Amino acid sequence: MRDHHHVIDANTLRDRILQLESEHSGLDRLIDKVSDEPGIDDFEIQRLKKRKLKVKDTIILLQLQLEPDARP
Repeated sequence: MRDHHHVIDANTLRDRILQLESEHSGLDRLIDKVSDEPGIDDFEIQRLKKRKLKVKDTIILLQLQLEPDARP
């Protein structure tokens, strides 16, 4: 029964990583788009960049949970 629970956890982690990777890509595209617009608030761009970094950090932490011996 424990192995079944481990597989579910691994699948849940993989699903969450995919969601976060999608969010990270979306933020990257949004930052590029917004950076090109005149009059955009630098504070808003910084906020988006910080969010993107937090998402990337979370991805790395989840990947380490999935494969503890792997290095990002």
